Amino acid sequence: MTNRKISRRRLLGHGLGAATAGITLPVLTSCREEPTNVTGSAFRVAARTQNSVAPMDQIGVGIIGCGRRSGQLVIGKGGQGSLPAHARIVAVADFNRKRAEEWARNYRCKAFHDYRELLDQKEVEVVIYATPEHWHYLPCIHACQAGKDMYGEQPLSHTIREGRMMVEAVRKYQRVFQTGEQQRSHPATRKAVELIRNGRIGKIQSIIGYNYPSAYECDFPAQPIPEWLDWDRWCGPNEVVPYHTDLYLSRVPYEREPPYYTYPAEKYAVGPGWMSFRPYSGGELPNWGCHGLSMVHWALDMDDSGPVEIWVDPAEKLETMVYHTPEKVDRGDAACSRTNLHYRYANGVVLSLTSRDPRLGGGATFIGDQGTITIFREGYECDPAGLDKEPLPPDAIRVYESDNHMENFFDCVVSRQDPIMKIESGHSVATLCHLGNIARRLGRRLKWDPEKEMFPGDDEANQLTDVPKRIGYELPSEV
Repeated sequence: MTNRKISRRRLLGHGLGAATAGITLPVLTSCREEPTNVTGSAFRVAARTQNSVAPMDQIGVGIIGCGRRSGQLVIGKGGQGSLPAHARIVAVADFNRKRAEEWARNYRCKAFHDYRELLDQKEVEVVIYATPEHWHYLPCIHACQAGKDMYGEQPLSHTIREGRMMVEAVRKYQRVFQTGEQQRSHPATRKAVELIRNGRIGKIQSIIGYNYPSAYECDFPAQPIPEWLDWDRWCGPNEVVPYHTDLYLSRVPYEREPPYYTYPAEKYAVGPGWMSFRPYSGGELPNWGCHGLSMVHWALDMDDSGPVEIWVDPAEKLETMVYHTPEKVDRGDAACSRTNLHYRYANGVVLSLTSRDPRLGGGATFIGDQGTITIFREGYECDPAGLDKEPLPPDAIRVYESDNHMENFFDCVVSRQDPIMKIESGHSVATLCHLGNIARRLGRRLKWDPEKEMFPGDDEANQLTDVPKRIGYELPSEV
């Protein structure tokens, strides 16, 4: 990969890591967890922590998208910094001018309305972005072209074709990319994956996962566009529709535009926002499913492949549901998960998304001929109990070890190695989710070629591997 000039002092400081700065780096939360209501004073504490290392020895970080999730990634719970001490925020960008300016005041850094201006800054070496799904592919490709390494939130992409182009860009420009699927950086789930990989439950017969809902649509009445928001650019590749707060926010709280980036926990996630609506998202199937289905592909060693057949049960098209009533607390998830999803892999294993057990939203149940392991968020269970007690032998299969997702990324920025959730891993898991949404839309059995990433002889299905895009937001023919 491309060499970076790193001073001896920076490298030594990096090797000592956060421990020398007296910081405990937390395990990062998922997009669905309730955020801590971090205040501006907590941001100033984090900024002072970053200042504990001389600027010349810090990696310059640019933030694209100054919303709730970026705040969680940077601050973490309780105000503790998730960025290591050898990283420093030097620039932020958001179509929401108010958010960008407030971040800039807190971090004493530059603020931009257009992220491409941020990418032009020489002091920006690393980019962290947590934007809506339809705004993942362009920042990634442009950052690669600008020579920046990236931490990008999951799902990797909004479409299969976008994901493939993102992979090609990262590899062409030799960048380090970490997909924000933090569950892989947890010791308990890593142990469960290694048990499965080493045959502790015998030959896998089947896998049961959570029945994640697909996206629906909205048709809200127009509200005045806030003067500090570039709504046209926020819509990105999609047709510009009337602004409404319930569309603009990822999840709708009771307080419509609260201070800064986060909401009080008791008022968070009461109704749908853009995360539930096409064409901005694929719904909970890619948003939350990327975490649980990441465990499936990790345990199956399928990060460079995928299923060969997908079908729905019952075999019928999932009708498009349109959400007309803003400020409504209930959601359309039940209607959009009425059909079950099934995936068959070339080795004969079938993954069925049929469970309503919310724990499986962070994993799946792996059924073998000698036992069962159920992975859930940051843990697992065995049946029979105790099948995990005997240590694995010295020659056992081991998977990538990381105990902190963000720290692993910054380690790799220095070493130029691939992180635990490399770009191909993120693409494989996101593709699995996109395939499920396509199968639901068509309501019939589909054949899939995971190497060529196409539905053999099925033009109708192949058209759904991407979505139409407005002029100026098209995917490039090559990166």
